[in-house]
Amino acid sequence: MLEDAYAQSVGSIAGFDFMSILPLVLIFVVFYFFLIRPQQKKAQQQRTMLLSLRRGDRIITSGGLIGIITKVVNDQEVQVEIAENVRVRVARSMISDLLSKTEPAPEAPEAVISPTKKTPMAKKATAKKSAVNKNKRG
Repeated sequence: MLEDAYAQSVGSIAGFDFMSILPLVLIFVVFYFFLIRPQQKKAQQQRTMLLSLRRGDRIITSGGLIGIITKVVNDQEVQVEIAENVRVRVARSMISDLLSKTEPAPEAPEAVISPTKKTPMAKKATAKKSAVNKNKRG
């Protein structure tokens, strides 16, 4: 009787049944396409959004505060204005969404104007300032 039991167990070990593993493989494939892959895409989008933050962007934090980025302190922090003259430092990882993005600053023209050379607009502004100063004195 012992020999019969041993013979039965050896027969099942020697033969590999692919159909017993097939449901596990199908479950893994379904989990990958419905859970893991979308989560990875969302995490990549969040990282991209956090790296592209700049001054003037309107954001919402994970705590629900809505504000405008006034300064990018470093790779981990930004300074956010949440009310008039109320600025707080916020960790980038705590920014949950970007409400509006500012346009990038236009590139400087090739001809750089030296600070000593005055443009017509600067001459007018200087003339106005000197006129105001003369009125104050006299």
